Amino acid sequence: MASYLQIENISKSYGPKVLFEHIGFNINEGDKIALIAPNGTGKTSLMKILAGKDKSDSGGKITFLKDIRIAFLEQEYEHDPEACIFDQIMASSKSFTDGLDADHLFEYELRVRQLLTSFGLKDPGMKMKNLSGGEVKRVALTQMLASEADFYIMDEPTNHLDIDAIEFLEGYLSRSRCTLFMVTHDRYFLDHVCNTVMDMDRGNVYIYKGDYQNYLEKRQDRIDNYNANTDKVRNILRRELEWMRSTPCARSGKAKYRKDAFYELKERAEDTYVSKQVSLGEMSLGSRLGSKVINCKDVSFYYGGDCYLNHFTYNFQRFERVGIVGGNGVGKSTFINLLTGNMQPDDPGILTGVIDRGESLQIGYYRQKGLYFDEDQTVLETVNDTRLLSQFLFPHEMLNNRISTLSGGEKRRLYLLTVLMKQPNLLILDEPTNDLDIVTLNVLEEYLMEYKGSLIIISHDRHFLDRLVDHLLVFTGEGNIKDFIGDYSQYRQYMLDFQAAKRSEERARNAAKAQERQNSAPSAPAKKKLSYKEKREFEQLEAELESLNAEKAELEQALSSGTLAMDKLQEASARFGELTSIIDEKEMRWLELSELA
Repeated sequence: MASYLQIENISKSYGPKVLFEHIGFNINEGDKIALIAPNGTGKTSLMKILAGKDKSDSGGKITFLKDIRIAFLEQEYEHDPEACIFDQIMASSKSFTDGLDADHLFEYELRVRQLLTSFGLKDPGMKMKNLSGGEVKRVALTQMLASEADFYIMDEPTNHLDIDAIEFLEGYLSRSRCTLFMVTHDRYFLDHVCNTVMDMDRGNVYIYKGDYQNYLEKRQDRIDNYNANTDKVRNILRRELEWMRSTPCARSGKAKYRKDAFYELKERAEDTYVSKQVSLGEMSLGSRLGSKVINCKDVSFYYGGDCYLNHFTYNFQRFERVGIVGGNGVGKSTFINLLTGNMQPDDPGILTGVIDRGESLQIGYYRQKGLYFDEDQTVLETVNDTRLLSQFLFPHEMLNNRISTLSGGEKRRLYLLTVLMKQPNLLILDEPTNDLDIVTLNVLEEYLMEYKGSLIIISHDRHFLDRLVDHLLVFTGEGNIKDFIGDYSQYRQYMLDFQAAKRSEERARNAAKAQERQNSAPSAPAKKKLSYKEKREFEQLEAELESLNAEKAELEQALSSGTLAMDKLQEASARFGELTSIIDEKEMRWLELSELA
């Protein structure tokens, strides 16, 4: 296998904080690697160095295989808010498309349109400023995948995507023969797409072939071996310590190198590996909750002519664990704002029905866009509790760091702490897995499994939902909500079985109708030749096919000319697809008749 990327001796620090130091690794053709590391340890910094948007402190060497096509997906997609989706992609792809001839440019544009449709973006003329965060991410992914690059480098590709988009991306990448290097916290996505896990730990990198479970097991073996070697070093240190404590006269004749080696040995003996983990053990698991949580009766909500909630009636129960799922823009966050009273009376929109909240209700609401810290404040000024800060991986040396210096994941972790420390008895988490590392997610899951209040989770993380919820409220669009008893994987299997059964029923109905027509038709000897009517149909089909194929050829030439205006290009592209379908249908009928001619 060819080596697509070689990294040698690169380092990155911010002030006294060392993210990684003199690291190196190799990525070969066909590798699909997931990079895992706690927040704030340099994952995004490494990605920026690879993308050429930052530099290694130690110089070092980054070598990509010559002539391979590389596509980067960064967390923030730079775009013109006034541009439409299609124009934005074509403008951002200019470095790739400039060298294409008319035919290949046409193929690229078709791929863009097909991917946009697959990602649920059906209007390529929609302006970027009107898109949600998840829709912007889908535009960025469309641009990347349409390039059909040899090597994809992606930073958190599933962030802000709904589950349908994640599953499409997951299927696309798992089938692709591309080489892949990505940062992700989505454990199901990792297992279905990647064949290797790279662990960035204590400034070094470690490679583990296999899935996420294998990584956990092998990583623990490495830590156990390291600590076992530490015990051996301590035994050697005891003997050396006896020598160092011998009389000055005895030591003076010994070699200097042995004295130097003693201090190196002492430093190594003091280095026991302890995995840093968020600890929630001493935090309260929620204040007492009364029998009434939130009761909804015939609640509807309309905004701008769209229905986001349609006659919804439901009483949330004590200790209930509800997952909320649905596509981007169907109103999940709006629903939560209605439940919590965060929709102000003067907000635009029409709300009808009754939402009744319990008197003892203490809501902890982790918002998707809830980071409203004072960037000039320090960590300690934001949360004045050193014990809790330590449990959330904010050690003493970080307490005086300003919020502005924290990574996105560290800010999220701090925000999560501010929500949990209020001891809510109803905890609402809106996309809590975005920007949190896998270690933090695992410990948060353990805490939530012991949580003694009611829990409502909006999430696209299927692993997170499977571990924590008892049932789902599924937003199906136009304000409609279905209640499904079970976790997400059970719901997904239910939907697959339902769709398969529906297709099977449709096939059975069609077969029954065909049989009914055959039974009701008057018996006649088998046809050996075409009837007069079929001959006329056959001749007409030949003429129609000739005309349709000529029109298709003209359209193909116009589409590849590069001279069509955008509206004409969209119109021609739609007609091209329509023609292809019509021709396929007529050719099938022509073949049936030709067998009798």
